[in-house]
Amino acid sequence: MIRTYRLAGAIVLAASLSLLSACSILPKPEQVDVYWLPYGQAPVAASRSAPVSWSLRLDKPMASNALNSQNIAVVPEGNLISNYKGARWSDTAPVLLRNRLLEAFLQDGRIQGLSTDDSNLQADYELGGELLAFQTRYNGKSPEVLIQYNARLVRSSDQRVVASRRFEARQPLSNPMVPGVVAGFGQATDTLMPQVVQWVMKQGQAQR
Repeated sequence: MIRTYRLAGAIVLAASLSLLSACSILPKPEQVDVYWLPYGQAPVAASRSAPVSWSLRLDKPMASNALNSQNIAVVPEGNLISNYKGARWSDTAPVLLRNRLLEAFLQDGRIQGLSTDDSNLQADYELGGELLAFQTRYNGKSPEVLIQYNARLVRSSDQRVVASRRFEARQPLSNPMVPGVVAGFGQATDTLMPQVVQWVMKQGQAQR
C-alpha cells in the first residue's frame, strides 16, 4: 500500500513538472496598446446660423480590407501596406471617421436631426462614400498621415446622389513613433472635418 501511494505521488509530481515546463515555453501574448482617435488643435466651431429644417444620417464609408480593421496602417514604401506592431485603433477606420463626422456636425449645431447607420433612422439625406486612404505614408524619408475620403450626399426619398466630392488631408509627422503617429491622425481629421461639414451644409441647403 505504501508503494502504491509513493507511485501515485511520483506520477502527480511528474505531471505537475511537465505542466509547468509546458507553460514556460508557451508564447507570451502580444502586448497591444489601444488608441482613441484624438482631437488636434482645431475643433469645428459652433455655427451662428439658424438650424436647418432637414435631417442627415451618417453612414460608415466603404473601405478595403486593409483599412476596414483596427490596425493602424502604414505604407513604408511603394505598394507595400503594413501596420504598427502592438498598436490598435479603438474601432475600425470607417467607424472612427463616421464618429468624428458625427461629433463635427454636433459641434456645428445646424443639423438637429442627426443619426447614424447604426440606428437606421429615416433622414432626408445620407452622407456616405468611400474611405480611400487612412494611413501613414513614407514619402522618401518624411512620413505623413494621409486621409482620403470620397463623400457622397444622397437624397433618401429616391436614393439620388445630389453631390459628391473627394476630400484629402495630409499631416507631416515630426515624430514617427506610434504616439506621434496617432496625434498626426487627429490633426489630419481636424483639418478634414470643417471642410466636409461646410460642403454638406451648402449642398443640403441648395437642394431645399
